[in-house]
Amino acid sequence: MTTKKPTRSTSSSDDPVTEYAQSVVDGVRVAGPHVRGQCARHLRDLKEGKKRGLVWNVDEANKALRFYSNVLKLNGGDFEGKPFELLPWQKFVVGSLFGWRGVDGYRRFRVAYVETAKGSGKSPLAAGVGMLGLVADNEPRAEIYSAATKKDQAMILFRDAVAMVDQSPELGKRLQKSGTGERCWNLAYMAQGAFFRPISSDDGQSGPRPHIGLIDELHEHKTNTVVEMMRAGTKSRRQALIFMITNAGHNRMGPCWGYHEYGAKVAAGEVEDDAFFPFVCGLDELDDPFADESCWPKANPSLQDADLPGMKYIREQVVEAKGMPSKEAIVRRLNFCQWTDAESPWISGEVWRGAQRDFDWQDLRGRRAVAGLDLSSTTDLTGMVFLVEPIEAGEPWLLVPFAWLPDVELQRKADTDRVPYIQWRAEGYLDTTPGRAISKRVILQKLSAMCDFFEIIAVGYDRWRIEDLMALAADDGISLPEMKPVGQGYKDFSPALETFERMLLNGEIAHAGHKVLDWCMSNAVIEQDGAENRKLSKEKATGRIDLAVAAVMAAGLINATISAEKSFWETA
Repeated sequence: MTTKKPTRSTSSSDDPVTEYAQSVVDGVRVAGPHVRGQCARHLRDLKEGKKRGLVWNVDEANKALRFYSNVLKLNGGDFEGKPFELLPWQKFVVGSLFGWRGVDGYRRFRVAYVETAKGSGKSPLAAGVGMLGLVADNEPRAEIYSAATKKDQAMILFRDAVAMVDQSPELGKRLQKSGTGERCWNLAYMAQGAFFRPISSDDGQSGPRPHIGLIDELHEHKTNTVVEMMRAGTKSRRQALIFMITNAGHNRMGPCWGYHEYGAKVAAGEVEDDAFFPFVCGLDELDDPFADESCWPKANPSLQDADLPGMKYIREQVVEAKGMPSKEAIVRRLNFCQWTDAESPWISGEVWRGAQRDFDWQDLRGRRAVAGLDLSSTTDLTGMVFLVEPIEAGEPWLLVPFAWLPDVELQRKADTDRVPYIQWRAEGYLDTTPGRAISKRVILQKLSAMCDFFEIIAVGYDRWRIEDLMALAADDGISLPEMKPVGQGYKDFSPALETFERMLLNGEIAHAGHKVLDWCMSNAVIEQDGAENRKLSKEKATGRIDLAVAAVMAAGLINATISAEKSFWETA
């Protein structure tokens, strides 16, 4: 590669990348904190980057931008066949990636992380980066990949690229497709011996050497396997680029959260990494997207410049989320780039915090209560939650939770689950039982003691894990209250779930801010069958939910135990 002498434009109109950055920093254009940081970084590097060997080549930046408008065509709906005219934020991303160089003339950035809201146009943007790398980068035998964990996922972005070829006469003349329609699997640029194809970690293919590696929906990746597979192959390429795009996610143990956090630090100047380009959209701390639409472009920068039908869709989503707590998190995550604690949390953080009251459960002696017991099989969390009856009409039922783990290897469990079990035990939110497995005798003794403290009407339990406890009670001569099995399937669990939801939303349940219960509630995810019956899913939850399950089972007993009566206090 020959090194071109860089040129610098003095007119912002000739430099849309710098123009965008300046308008964001000046507050003319709405942007979130991390984008503001990245724009400030661009302006700072224009002044100081030369000291680190960085060169801004506006000609190369604009060349890349012209490729989109002159060569690429959009597809779908109102955009079918129209030139790909980049929006200002997209110009900033593409222009930055192809305009910033080192003193050797090769591109500065080797990894890009772009996090924006759903519907912003990041997938066709990424496909365009791949097409540019394939036909306009003068890279011999360039390998361009749309990469994912599964082939079906990799095909989504690749199909955008295929559609571009179908829509563009310029690309159609130069590229050869293998396969037709939805079954196209390769785009070949024979003049350079280059290709563009989908690839997944389950392909078993070894040795990819990507010139451009495109990774879609990074938040869905449970491990860093795909990213590392792509990056490992770039060592033989002088200006390879790994281009990752994603919505906000919920799995803070996955690779996406790591890149989100790292990108925020690079944009803020807390970490200096000249090879990493972040464009991380998001709201400011005090922004409320459900109350103020003016902050929406911080998450979806396309909303500032394009007349998108997505505005109507987002408004519809917000209205539904306000009335459906289980939908709030998904709307916040996909539409407003707000990371959530679970994929589709059952209860929003706002609703749960709104139910907190200041009370001491030891002041409730003698009151009637129902309970839910979620016994672990061996080493998992065990939860027992009491719902204590109010003594005055209009007062809420009060949640009183207890939680246990085995004490052996408690620190290892804390490290694995990434929660402070040791601290919670010290603070009194968690008890431990001796040994490697939960001692059911300890649980039984606690239940017996609470029977002396409360007037317990009934205890709901998971029938699959109760036999040993019942046998111990018989052996020890311990009398238990009415024990009622609560099925964990959709049909059996759904009524209890609905009861808990109704009571919580109506202000009929309150809690005191127990840390283990709060954590379980934040992890809880619902599943639904074809008949719209619902249950809490331990498989899909991002953490343990045992106390949430126990609380729901307890709530389900309120109606089951009072029969035709309207309330406990009316039967006293």
